[in-house]
Parts: sequence; structure tokens; C-alpha cells
Amino acid sequence: MTAKALFEKTYRIRAYEVDFRDQAQPLTLLNFLQDAAGEHSLRLGVSVAELRPRGLTWVLSRYHLQVDRYPGRGEEVLLRTWPALREHKGTVRDFEIFDAAGKTLLKASSSWVVIDLATKRPVRLDDHLPPYPLLPRRALATEFPMPKALGEAEQEFPFRVRMTDLDLNRHVNNAVYAAWALEAVPETIQRTHVPSELRIAYRAEAFYGDRVLSRLRSVEKGPPAFIHQLLREADGRELTRLESRWTPCPPGLATTHRGVV
Repeated sequence: MTAKALFEKTYRIRAYEVDFRDQAQPLTLLNFLQDAAGEHSLRLGVSVAELRPRGLTWVLSRYHLQVDRYPGRGEEVLLRTWPALREHKGTVRDFEIFDAAGKTLLKASSSWVVIDLATKRPVRLDDHLPPYPLLPRRALATEFPMPKALGEAEQEFPFRVRMTDLDLNRHVNNAVYAAWALEAVPETIQRTHVPSELRIAYRAEAFYGDRVLSRLRSVEKGPPAFIHQLLREADGRELTRLESRWTPCPPGLATTHRGVV
């Protein structure tokens, strides 16, 4: 059977995938996107498992996500993903998540490259990958601009890379970087708001045992928004840049340290 450009998969939000509001965590949704992309790439004959024996692998370069609503525990959602664009050294994969009523929960767009594992350099897709079908439609009209540089940080959190943070490429999983970045957001914001938009640029790898600093400063005007940076402490290498925008929680879901507001 010929693989199709559009891939669909249903997910149910499990108890261990929700936050203190009983809603899916951002990390949960990012893991869904990664899982669906991996399963679809396998059907297209271009999965990481098929590339690694040839000394190649996929690397995520950019993400842009918009979240309209975080689904709750037990809720079933439908995820759709498709490769929207293929160029010489990169490809764009987009995503949408819908609730049972067909309302959009999330839209996302991602940019990927295939790298040579020995040189760590991108390779031409047409020289190494077979043709696969495209769906020339974008979930988000983004050109993946580089997030702003952080400058001086207002807040800084340290993390140590654990074995459970690693992916098949033996470096930190892309979703973990986002979770580390969001952890630095002040508690007062996290209890009353949810991240509604993320822009992520992955710039370098982190490995087991590395100590990573999650640094942040706020954007002064408008609703809560932050510029993030993840650094490797040992050499100061910038691993990830991220911008996050936050919107108020739905009524009844905002909390203080003691309970519901």
C-alpha cells in the first residue's frame, strides 16, 4: 500500500500526562507530535531507525506552536500531521490536534534536516531519501524566524541531563528542552496562565550528565511573554532559544498555592 501524505492518530489523555489543573501538559502535546511524526516517517520509509544504519538521522531545527485549549484527563483527541514542504536540505512538517467536537486545540509547524552522524552537517535530502508525498498546506503560516537573543536573565534554573531525557540519537529529546524552558516561568504566571504560543530554535545538543541552565527574561508590554535560553553550563554553549506567550486560564482552573482562585 502506498503511504499517504496525511497521517491521523487518536490519543487519549492519561492521568500521568496532566498537570495540577488536570489538563494535558505542554510536554504531553509535544510528545504526541513527536510520536505521530515518527510513526508517519516509518510509513513513508524515512524513519530514524531506517536512517541510522546509513549514518544519518533526522534533527528538529524549529518549532512554532499555537495552543487554543489544553485537553483534560480522559479526553480523546485526533492528531493530523503531514509533510508540507521539501527542499534541498530541509523539510517542513505540520500538525493539527482536534477535540471530539472537531474544534482545533493546537496548530504547529516544524522544520527538520537530515544530518550526517559523523560530520554533524546537513545533507541534501534528494541524495539520501526516497520521494514521499507532500500535502502543500500549512497549519501555520510561519517562516521560522529566529527567536530573540536573551541578553541578561531575570531568572535561572539548573537541570542535570538524566538517562530518561535522552532520545534514540542519544541526546536530549526535543520536548524536554521546552519543558525545561517553561519551568523557569514565575510560579504566579504558571498558576494563572497557560502557554498559548511557543517558538523554538534548537541550536546544539545536550548529552547525559550535562548541566543545563534554563534562563529567562520577561517581555515588558502586553500579556505575559518571555524570552528563554538554554545553556550548557560547562562551556556556555547555547542549546536552545525559545519565546513563549501566555493567556489566562479558563475560569475555575487558575490556582493559588492553596487551591483554586
